[in-house]
Amino acid sequence: MHDSNVTSVDCAVLTISDTRTLETDTSGALIAELLEANGHHISERLLVPDDANEIRAALKIIEEKQISCLISTGGTGISKRDVTFEALYQQIEQEIPGFGELFRMISYQEIGSKAMASRAFAGFTAKDSLFFALPGSKNAVQTGMQNLILPELPHLIAERRKQA
Repeated sequence: MHDSNVTSVDCAVLTISDTRTLETDTSGALIAELLEANGHHISERLLVPDDANEIRAALKIIEEKQISCLISTGGTGISKRDVTFEALYQQIEQEIPGFGELFRMISYQEIGSKAMASRAFAGFTAKDSLFFALPGSKNAVQTGMQNLILPELPHLIAERRKQA
């Protein structure tokens, strides 16, 4: 299916947190709100604890539903409880290294050298879901969504769908 005019993307939001509930999850709510405001559709919104097995199980649910894009928030720092990178980085078949690099560069301009502790990353899974891992803070979500994800989401999906 060659479609260079992708305008609306089917998305899922995954919040990874030991302390938040769907009611108190301001970062996941912000992702969903920004996606919908930009014409995208939210098919699934999940919240799981900082547990590698639960995080991988949530990704599997989303992949089975063939959702085009998954954006997670939380668990990308360096505390011992932050296991998003370990749980999901191996699930990436084709990394988009520029996402993490640019995210940290923009974050550095906003918060200084603390940005080096972010392990935000992006790429495509084996089932062709585009995946973005954002930090848990609302400011970090705003930064990643406004500067990187929203401007490029339709283009990245269209590029991935092109036939060789």
